[in-house]
Amino acid sequence: MTARIEKYLPVLAWGRRYSRRDLTGDLLAAMIVTIMLVPQSLAYAMLAGLPPQAGLYASIVPILLYAVFGTSRTLAVGPVAVVSLMTAAALGEVVQQGTAAYAAAALTLAGLSGVILIALGILRLGLLANYLSHPVIGGFITASGLLIAASQLRHILGIEAEGHSLPDLFTSLASNLPQTDPMTLVLGACALVFLFWVRSGLKPLLLRRHLTEGAADTLTKIGPVLAIVATTLAVWRFDLDAQGVAIVGVVPGSLPPLTVPAFDPALIRQLLLPAFLISIIGFVESVSVAQTLAAKRRQRIDPDQELLGLGAANLGAAFTGGFPVTGGFSRSIVNFDAGARTPAAGAFTATGLALVALTLTPLIHFLPKATLAATIIVAVLGLVDLGLLRRAWRYSKADFAAVAATIVLTLGFGVEVGVAAGVSLSVGLHLHRAARPHIAEVGRVPGTEHFRNILRHDVQTDPRTVTLRIDESLWFANARYLEDFIHARVATDPKVRNLVLQCAAINEIDLSALESLEAINRRLSEMDVTLHLSEVKGPVMDRLRRSHFLDTLTGQVFLSQHDAATALAAKPDPDKPHLRVI
Repeated sequence: MTARIEKYLPVLAWGRRYSRRDLTGDLLAAMIVTIMLVPQSLAYAMLAGLPPQAGLYASIVPILLYAVFGTSRTLAVGPVAVVSLMTAAALGEVVQQGTAAYAAAALTLAGLSGVILIALGILRLGLLANYLSHPVIGGFITASGLLIAASQLRHILGIEAEGHSLPDLFTSLASNLPQTDPMTLVLGACALVFLFWVRSGLKPLLLRRHLTEGAADTLTKIGPVLAIVATTLAVWRFDLDAQGVAIVGVVPGSLPPLTVPAFDPALIRQLLLPAFLISIIGFVESVSVAQTLAAKRRQRIDPDQELLGLGAANLGAAFTGGFPVTGGFSRSIVNFDAGARTPAAGAFTATGLALVALTLTPLIHFLPKATLAATIIVAVLGLVDLGLLRRAWRYSKADFAAVAATIVLTLGFGVEVGVAAGVSLSVGLHLHRAARPHIAEVGRVPGTEHFRNILRHDVQTDPRTVTLRIDESLWFANARYLEDFIHARVATDPKVRNLVLQCAAINEIDLSALESLEAINRRLSEMDVTLHLSEVKGPVMDRLRRSHFLDTLTGQVFLSQHDAATALAAKPDPDKPHLRVI
């Protein structure tokens, strides 16, 4: 009973064994992640089209709830770039940005996402992540990174620009380019240059100054805070906000408020599909990061429980003024590298963010939006992997087509179309490959009992016997393909008297495929060709025994392909009684 409760409340398992060493590591990690999360939370709220405090709110209660229900020891939950962009795209189609209805719709979107994730977790559907191929997800994230970076250029330039696709964004940016604010551009460009230098040049500089690897890493991670402090002081000291520089403005100093999502049926219908897509993409991103980090410490992640943890986090965001959240890659890596040992690090981070939201928000008043935009651009460009196209082209043209189509559709038509295309392409690629299984004609490797593809190896074959190895389970989508393949092979070769299906790679035969095997058996019999099976797996054989197929099979079922080849080679051919294996 206790084990079952701990399965659904992992906090009871790790909490019972919590030690002073765990406390030290978690506190240090929480301090570093808190410093990193403050600018990120503000930036991702702006990306989602929400007030900056929404980012802080979305980073407090969700982290606490994930610490109770999640299974990862180091995953840091909160707003992330891709989900924030998807949130803005979904809400922008329904309500006007900047209104109270927009903020209420964000709560509804988070609530729907939470309900969907919890429902998937209860139904044990964590395997859904497997239906999105990694190349397609990589293509979507790359395209989303480019879209996010393009969408933030308006804040760097100090102009207005709208659009959810790359053509729309560039058209809007070009038309408003003459209104560029010079001071905003200077601040934004300086922040961009500094942040790119922090990412690539600060750590080597610190190492040359004889700092330790850990200290250099830590200072590099919190480097963006320096850009925020410097530009905020510059705006305050020189009254740059009065000269046209857009700033964050007044941020209420309070803990996350108790909020209630809108339960308007029409709004729910409009947001249901976007919420499902956000849930799936967020879950795939989160569980991938969690499994990667867990593997480094030989820990285990339960995908179904992760669905419950992320669902609870999103429900927490919905009722405390936030928006959809998931596990973030960069902050989770920082959390891991900083020495976090348990989810308590997330709870300590939430406490730190709560103190910031309660006491330090006046210091954010003069923070320029251009600096937040620069923070977003530098963060998301790290997600862009255009080399994926080259790798996919070299390895698989089909995967390349899927990746390229996902990138083009996401950039051209927006994230929702890109996500839908990614899911469809992932499933479509699998169905295409399964519908045309690899079928190899095999022969014996001389001097052995092994059988290999006649097109790849120098093997012995018998002209009277054709052996086909089927490298896929048989089901309704590929059954007809097998029929046509066998007919084409046998019909043009009058010497064939036996056909053996080597079934070592067949894990299942559904009813449609069984009917196809029966049709193949009858057709071959009419051609005076005997059908045999070899190396049939036990579960498959059990199912065949429950049918009439084995009663009507014209040949035999052999335990191994070696047995089949030996038995059939020994059978005399009435036309060529002295034929030998070549």
